[in-house]
Amino acid sequence: MSIFSSSSSSSSTGKAWIVHSILAGTALAVAIGARAYLGRVRKFRTRVVGIIPARYASSRFEGKPLVHILGKPMIQRTWERSKLASMLDHLVVATDDEKIAECCRGFGADVIMTSESCQNGTERCYEALEKLEKKYDIVVNIQGDEPLIEPEIIDGIVKALQAAPDAVFSTAVTSLKPEDAFDPNRVKCVVDNRGYAIYFSRGLIPFNKSAKVNPRFPYLLHLGIQSYDTEFLKIYPKLQPTPLQLEEDLEQLKVLENGYKMKVIKVEHEAHGVDTPEDVEKIESLMRDRNLS
Repeated sequence: MSIFSSSSSSSSTGKAWIVHSILAGTALAVAIGARAYLGRVRKFRTRVVGIIPARYASSRFEGKPLVHILGKPMIQRTWERSKLASMLDHLVVATDDEKIAECCRGFGADVIMTSESCQNGTERCYEALEKLEKKYDIVVNIQGDEPLIEPEIIDGIVKALQAAPDAVFSTAVTSLKPEDAFDPNRVKCVVDNRGYAIYFSRGLIPFNKSAKVNPRFPYLLHLGIQSYDTEFLKIYPKLQPTPLQLEEDLEQLKVLENGYKMKVIKVEHEAHGVDTPEDVEKIESLMRDRNLS
């Protein structure tokens, strides 16, 4: 009996020692892992390049980047506003047109020539990224038809992507004006409770049974600017077109349809994109009101 008790006690002590060792080892591993993770986070997605894709051919507005807005080409106004962002380490224009390239070089912008085969701005950003000498962690795709883009929005989506390691893509939304609710050129967005995108549409979302705009609902308007983790950007062109992307003609839907996460920030900003020739006069009027030259 005493031998049994002694053996049992020894066995229990041995098991306790093993468990203690495992727990201690796990705690040490967690501590080392935490330090490594925190060290990585401090350096997480730190190098940022802004790319302004610009093409001459456009079904809605040919030559749009070169249209003058109060005496300056629109692409120049977008570039000048983007240069004010504090999170960009470098800024370039990516184009397949020599007229645009010559114009941009004329006002001091760095230019990367890309192929005419790029299907959208994201693919053009990818090709430009591959041709850059330096390596970057984040690419910001800045729409060339946003001559009044706020530098704070550029900084905001970069910070959002840096703070969301599970996301590969970030973008911005603002409040949708009721008069723009059914305008297919104004892309709408819905997000979840954690600020990740659920869907984008040219139609009004969410919709309701009355088929009318609900004045009490906070509809969201997607602003064209977006940023990507560069490792994801290398994957994006290899992803096959998806049904929703093709139906809505919205490239960000391919990201969601393939299961990737997209972080969305809400900003107080009125969209001032130039989609048609008629928008130029609106932009110029707004700039005069703000005393912008």
